[in-house]
Amino acid sequence: MATTTFKVGDMTVHRIIEMECGLSPALEFLPKLTPEMLDDSRPWMKTPLALDAEDKLVLCFQSYIVRTGRHVILVDSCVGNDKDRSARPMWHMKTDNVFMAGLAEVGLSVGDIDFVLCTHLHVDHVGWNTRLENGRWVPTFPNARYLFSKTELDFWLAENDKVTQPPIIDSVIPIVEAKRHDLVSSDHALNDLVRLIPTPGHTIDHYAVTLGRNGRDAVITGDLIHTPLQGRWPDLAMRIDYDPAQGIATRRKFLESYCDTDTQCCFAHFPSPSRGYIKRWGDGFKCDYISG
Repeated sequence: MATTTFKVGDMTVHRIIEMECGLSPALEFLPKLTPEMLDDSRPWMKTPLALDAEDKLVLCFQSYIVRTGRHVILVDSCVGNDKDRSARPMWHMKTDNVFMAGLAEVGLSVGDIDFVLCTHLHVDHVGWNTRLENGRWVPTFPNARYLFSKTELDFWLAENDKVTQPPIIDSVIPIVEAKRHDLVSSDHALNDLVRLIPTPGHTIDHYAVTLGRNGRDAVITGDLIHTPLQGRWPDLAMRIDYDPAQGIATRRKFLESYCDTDTQCCFAHFPSPSRGYIKRWGDGFKCDYISG
């Protein structure tokens, strides 16, 4: 199933799942994870399946689409098609129709999206920003405004000036050149139902997205946390975090803030069903998953 749908207050949220698979060996993805910690985790990492038979972390690559009644908002645009991603063979020059079929399955077309929110500008969160048309990269969602953190965008444009960053070349700069982007701060309020909150560390100005008039009905995490192992042990930094110490502080603050509340946490990469409530677990935290 490429999509799932659930309610957040009066809003409807769709998960458009592009891919769900074992990606990287857990001990490489989380450098401070020990074999003993991994062994202790095997039983509870089976439901839902978050670790495959080869000890690779099972990650979901998906977009969350929020229908507020006034706007249709897409949060993070996954991997995309026709992109040069030689470092990741499963993403390299991909040509499947999974993402587009997922949109159609929930009754949407690319022209229906009003806003695209990029929690950060990593490869698997910007891919469907653009699509190849007559040999050119053009905005996939022609009527949408794309919201980039100004600090995040400035950082990646400068990085691209130093060393070519393919995702920036093919999935970000074409949006800027088409003048479809809005530069915002990472605490920007899109409207009274959708607000960004700063969650830096994984990248320089990563943001999460809160839903509801008080911002507490639900939150879409982006990559402040990748795997349930980082809930159990929040001090496990991901290998390419921009500022690991800041990322750890952000993750702990986030998990404490939403622990034992009624806020649905919608995780970017947790295995399906990818959402639930944060509960305390010893010195760490776990997700009480919501099925469906």
